[in-house]
Amino acid sequence: MLHLTEADVRALLPMTEAIRMMRLAFEALAAGKAQNQPRRRLVLPETSSVLHSMAGAFGNYFGTKIYSTNPSFGANFLFVLYSARNATPLALMEANHLGQIRTGAASGYATDLLADPNAQTLGVVGSGFQARTQIEAMRAVRPIKTVRVWSRNAERRRQIADECSAIAVDTAEQAVRGAEIVVTATNSQVPVIEDAWIGPGTHINAMGSNVATRRELTAELLKRASLVAVDSLEQAKIEAGDLIIPHLWDNVVELQTVQRHYQPNRITVFKSLGLGVEDVAAGAFVYERALATPERLADRNPARR
Repeated sequence: MLHLTEADVRALLPMTEAIRMMRLAFEALAAGKAQNQPRRRLVLPETSSVLHSMAGAFGNYFGTKIYSTNPSFGANFLFVLYSARNATPLALMEANHLGQIRTGAASGYATDLLADPNAQTLGVVGSGFQARTQIEAMRAVRPIKTVRVWSRNAERRRQIADECSAIAVDTAEQAVRGAEIVVTATNSQVPVIEDAWIGPGTHINAMGSNVATRRELTAELLKRASLVAVDSLEQAKIEAGDLIIPHLWDNVVELQTVQRHYQPNRITVFKSLGLGVEDVAAGAFVYERALATPERLADRNPARR
């Protein structure tokens, strides 16, 4: 069994390939050739530690991501990949960056389907771990020229702006007003953008929350959207606070059913939660790329020599 580090994952999973794997995963889901199991959480009230697990099957592989979180000590991610043919364990991966890259890639795939093909301006609310790959993914699928970033932490928004050749702005409204594509990547419990800030033709990727008690978008904005895509309807009914809190499901569809949908006068939303099958698709690519470059792994995986 291969052991792959964070550095391996970053080196072996370029964003363009991750977006391609998300397309293949959602096509497989639509064809009934992939499976996803919604996230499960084991909560320890005494310490606020949580153990999360999410599984899926795709192509020749199945697997699960297991991660622990604690509000005072952060998160730790691992992913185990197995052979679908004989259930043999194939790889154990450190998976912080696996999740970060595939989450950006899922938004990239949805954006490629739903956003203005000529979109040049991206507005980002949030400056945490996920925001960087969201920006990278948007640039991979659209000719983005301007990226505006806002978050509550002024130092962090300046840092991400420097790292990503973006512009740090002073308010969330300045970040998103007039942008053809908007990303919300926060852990906020209340909406972070207002309905009035979003114009016709805008596509929004809301990916910050996967907890039923949190939301980033207002009910008014979601009602204006011609289409709200979720990566899994089953999982959305457990985790998507943006939809659960206002009980808005009339215009919600699964991403696997969506064809290219851009209309200049319509607003579209991708409510991203993160799926186990996405991890399997991305992890399978990393594993196969690692097998194709055994010299990279020889020192840490003697069996590959």
